[in-house]
Amino acid sequence: MAELTIKVPDELAKRLQPLENRLPDLLSWLVDNIYPRDSAPELLLAVASPTDLPPVYGEVIDFLINAPSPQEIARFKVSSAAQAHLRSLLYKNREATLNETEIAELDLYEQLDRLIILLKARSYSFK
Repeated sequence: MAELTIKVPDELAKRLQPLENRLPDLLSWLVDNIYPRDSAPELLLAVASPTDLPPVYGEVIDFLINAPSPQEIARFKVSSAAQAHLRSLLYKNREATLNETEIAELDLYEQLDRLIILLKARSYSFK
């Protein structure tokens, strides 16, 4: 097995500490879900850097990193700005006017939506 060393901010390192034993699985899931094996590398590069990922990813990560309760997860909604942006992408998709970057972004939204649905469904079992 290969060993990978990365530099992360101290605050992130503290947050990742409880997940240390699960990091390889979490990284694998992240790569599989954000960078599908059958996607063109140049298309992935269009959204690969953290600054190019949709802002909604930051919203979800910030929410999850604070270890929300099952009740908070069940009530979670992304910002109205993120919802408006998604509506815009969906409209452009219906009109068939999305560019490659927007197609990749819409795919990321879809994957994130699936994750949130699963989190909410699981949260109801803990109420």
